[in-house]
Amino acid sequence: MNTSVSYASQLDENDPLASLRSAFYLQKDVIYLDGNSLGLLSKPAEQAVLQMVEDWKTHGIDGWTDGTYPWFTLSETLSEKMAPLVGASADEVIVTGSTTTNLHQLLATFYQPSSKRFAILSEELSFPTDLYAIQSHLDLHAISHEDGLRLIESKNGHRLDEEDILAALTDDVAVVILSSVLYRSGQLLNIKEITKAAHEKGILVGFDLCHSIGSVPHQLHDWNVDFAFWCTYKHLNGGPGSVGGLFVHSKHHKRLPGLRGWFGSDKQKQFDMSSTFSKSSHAGAYQLGTPHLLSMAPLIGSLDLFADVGMDAVRKKSLQLTTYLRDLIEHLPETQAFTICTPYEDEQRGGHLLLEHPEAARICKALKDHGVIPDFRSPNGIRIAPVALYNSFTDVHQCVQVLADCMKNKTYLQYENKRGVIA
Repeated sequence: MNTSVSYASQLDENDPLASLRSAFYLQKDVIYLDGNSLGLLSKPAEQAVLQMVEDWKTHGIDGWTDGTYPWFTLSETLSEKMAPLVGASADEVIVTGSTTTNLHQLLATFYQPSSKRFAILSEELSFPTDLYAIQSHLDLHAISHEDGLRLIESKNGHRLDEEDILAALTDDVAVVILSSVLYRSGQLLNIKEITKAAHEKGILVGFDLCHSIGSVPHQLHDWNVDFAFWCTYKHLNGGPGSVGGLFVHSKHHKRLPGLRGWFGSDKQKQFDMSSTFSKSSHAGAYQLGTPHLLSMAPLIGSLDLFADVGMDAVRKKSLQLTTYLRDLIEHLPETQAFTICTPYEDEQRGGHLLLEHPEAARICKALKDHGVIPDFRSPNGIRIAPVALYNSFTDVHQCVQVLADCMKNKTYLQYENKRGVIA
């Protein structure tokens, strides 16, 4: 393994996405590797926000139908740009809500328990908000968590075995909710095969794409996934609290959404103000209230960047970055104390690596003080996410050099071993 900085520079020179760095606000002397928690601001996203404010300033109420980005149909306009990222048609995707509210909406629609099928299958490594939502819907149907919530166990606390997932697809399961990429370890699940196996058992399948959209290509329509949901502030760089998205396969478009609101109406009838809900004929039916336009605006610019590049190019570089990161950590003598918990295989790896060390909290603080921004995950995890659109191979090399120096000199020992709200 070539661990020299010149080798990293050579990789950057041959990187077809290198020019995109200039589209983002990168801080001097800071290596930002936390894009799987919050992506950086791009200049196109900033301009879209400023234009949205300008339209509000100059058009007032007429901004709903006039201006650069008419507000009334902005969710649908953005859905056309977002659909290619998940392998769907535009009418199967809608930009709306948040991860949690969208999951509530989808469970209210697709979770219809019967005496024979009443359980919801998920995983013990799931991001907690998904489990909270699932528990809420079990409560609404007066089904105990003990009977109704099935969690696939992890043998090592980091990954799920596909055979364990398939074995859990029992006849009493009504709906499966799984993460496409596990938020801690970065393991990428086999969405296509899991969906196929679930459907053979008559089970509906939904996926949380929060840690895969924008870093991993999907083919949700062709894979026959029933529904999916995601946030947009991680790899999509939509900004803190940016509006989320969801997917509903076209085969389900005749379903009535479990939760209904006036923005899910047929656009031609929305302002009839009828007391009877006239649903949109596509995924737009799953919208509820008035869209959060200022939190949606950054996606206009961000999604344009993805359209210019394409997900295949993003995925190729993402895999190269995480492979390079792993190889450096494994070959430098100073970083041998870390356990890499992310799968080696490209087809099983998302866009970040999880490193474990007993002093992870202190090490994260030391890295930040030396200009490297990772992500701490309790109790002893460090997530490092080099993002294809704005991180370089030199960034990765410098990150590992700082990490190596920190371990060699034990500078992390000067920091308090205490976790903050966001470490």
